[in-house]
Amino acid sequence: MDIAELSDRISKGERRALARAITLVESGRADHREQAGALLTALGRHDRQALRIGLSGTPGVGKSTFIESFGMMLTGQGLRVAVLAVDPSSARSGGSILGDKTRMERLSRDRNAFIRPSPSQTHLGGVARRTREAVSLCEAAGFDVVLIETVGVGQSETVVAEISDLFLLLLAPAGGDELQGVKRGIMEMADLILVNKADGALKSTAMRTCADYSGALRLLRKRPQDPEGFPKAIPVSAVEETGLDQAWEDMQALAGWRREAGHWEARRAAQSRYWFEEEVRHALLAQLSTQEARARMSDLSDRVASGVQSPSAAAKEMLASLHAP
Repeated sequence: MDIAELSDRISKGERRALARAITLVESGRADHREQAGALLTALGRHDRQALRIGLSGTPGVGKSTFIESFGMMLTGQGLRVAVLAVDPSSARSGGSILGDKTRMERLSRDRNAFIRPSPSQTHLGGVARRTREAVSLCEAAGFDVVLIETVGVGQSETVVAEISDLFLLLLAPAGGDELQGVKRGIMEMADLILVNKADGALKSTAMRTCADYSGALRLLRKRPQDPEGFPKAIPVSAVEETGLDQAWEDMQALAGWRREAGHWEARRAAQSRYWFEEEVRHALLAQLSTQEARARMSDLSDRVASGVQSPSAAAKEMLASLHAP
């Protein structure tokens, strides 16, 4: 299938074509990267925008359960929902389980939903390197909401904020007091904090946790991209499907305010600049992976280890060799 045909089928919302395109952009082969660039350029003519929602949280907090219940609620309202779930890759074997579709059995059968698990490939920040391009493909395919589920490793998961319009942090009841809430990093990036499992015996605990985090959020400096009352903490139950409508109402209110205030386009422009710089960094690092560069690195490393050359001098020499004609 050529790029023009693939682009046309994606624009018509064909799920199989979308899956094939995501496989293409995730490939590291040089010819595939060239084809992926051509495809994204062709699809760039379609001015379609979805609401991009990043979702993070520690393992076991119920991210997959929440996404399924929340996604079912959105499709029930006639919206098309894409889920990009990033699974952690093994540092030893490089493999991933990619079991999100089995955990979202109901949503995976919904005709208005598309679920795509992807390996993180040890990329730091909780998302796969090509997740941003996969989001663009989902938008081109006409999806109204794109949910980006991170690997769930803790407070370092802030890269997803550079992909999404809204960043949700999912927490469990009794997940911490106000001091826990004011920790820098992921807490400062969150637009909404959702305290999950607010049901049964944990319901009262979840309400107290919400109060704790609400107090902590008031201590954080107010951001210019937030209206009055945001960020906020609200209780939800993915199992009982309670609180989801309130969460969606708050997401729409925040997104609408940012559009009217001019923060929406400014945020996306800043994200584009961020990913441009990331691509440059990765391209420079790729130069170190060639056989000639690895041999030069090994030689200089031995000289540093033996004390013949200092690390800074060896690094300067290595960088100079990369730019030599």
